[in-house]
Amino acid sequence: QQSAPLEALIDLARQGPATPGLAAAIEKTLSPNGGTAVWGQDFLFVTRAAAPARISLNQQAPVAMQPIQGSNLWMHFVKLRTGVTHAYQFHVEGQPPSNRSDVTGYNPDSYPKIGVPKGTLSAKNVITSRVFDGMKADYWIYASPGVNPATPAPLMVWQDGQTLVNGDLTRMRLFTVTENLVHQKRIPPMVHVLIAPGFAPDGRALRSLEYDSMDDRYTRFLLEEVLPEVEKSYKLRPDGYSRAIGGESSGGICSFTAAWLHPEKFARVHSTIGSYTSIQWRPKEGRDGGNLYPFLVRKEAKRNIRVWLSDGADDLENAHGSWPLQNIQLANSLKMKEYDYHFRFASAAHNSAQAALDLPESLTWLWRGYDPARTSEEFVMDPAEKDKPFYRVTISNREAW
Repeated sequence: QQSAPLEALIDLARQGPATPGLAAAIEKTLSPNGGTAVWGQDFLFVTRAAAPARISLNQQAPVAMQPIQGSNLWMHFVKLRTGVTHAYQFHVEGQPPSNRSDVTGYNPDSYPKIGVPKGTLSAKNVITSRVFDGMKADYWIYASPGVNPATPAPLMVWQDGQTLVNGDLTRMRLFTVTENLVHQKRIPPMVHVLIAPGFAPDGRALRSLEYDSMDDRYTRFLLEEVLPEVEKSYKLRPDGYSRAIGGESSGGICSFTAAWLHPEKFARVHSTIGSYTSIQWRPKEGRDGGNLYPFLVRKEAKRNIRVWLSDGADDLENAHGSWPLQNIQLANSLKMKEYDYHFRFASAAHNSAQAALDLPESLTWLWRGYDPARTSEEFVMDPAEKDKPFYRVTISNREAW
């Protein structure tokens, strides 16, 4: 059962830092340097440090962590609210604080439920791309309960797929959420294609070139190379109405680009902490950057797509741009053109915590009203959204006078 390692780890941690086997279970289930584990209201925070460690939660004063017997791991076990994200930082004596991160207080549909059938995950596949000049990329195929390999199924393509394949040990818990929602008939049975970023023949990582570029090469890679291979195992619906695409950060803008350029192939977009910034802007080479999207959406013809867009107030601010401001601008642009969109803006930093919290809701929203007898739908703005104003910003962390 997918949940067994995580639930067992929480059970060990509940017994205290002197529990035999706790350090080994943490290293096996999380990582050698620790991490976080959540089950219900029980939250485990672990870091490796040679000196005493403390943790601050939700911007509160740091509290001491407990040393785990027989190791240099430190733990903090606490009950916290579910249905929200929680910010945390580690403070190790004699070192600067760690970067702020966030952890998810999962909702019930992110946990396995008795009587809910399980889907099927393939072994890892490797594809060599012609579109990207010999790039090799890993991918996996997950079929939810209810998928018949011989009957064309709805499709959802996920970027950074290597972060999703370990089931409940990943932040998103995509498989469990999918199984619960399919069982409740809130989304249709579907195939998830989970694609990892590729590497050039010389070993160079090509993630940014694939994901942050505004041309159609990555979409062609999907349509011409990956999906024909997938269809050797599962027949897929060809209509954009039956296809979604999603990702985080650069995977978010990548997903938007695929739908923007080819709405007839991908009409549903799931973008979280999307990098609508200038990462691949190369003016001397005539290459535009994703920072243009808020303005393209306002000025170009409306595409027939549905968009779930989310970000957090503490997302990145760097030389490429401002993630929060760009996502807010894009949300206002989608509203201005009356797209069928939903914008979720919370407080998290550049991580998966908010996306993981929202996933049961966001997938339900993205696939709402899906009818397998249809091949198209005109996506229109919710009347309730039409009555709402544009998003306005305030500055909350310092004076601006």
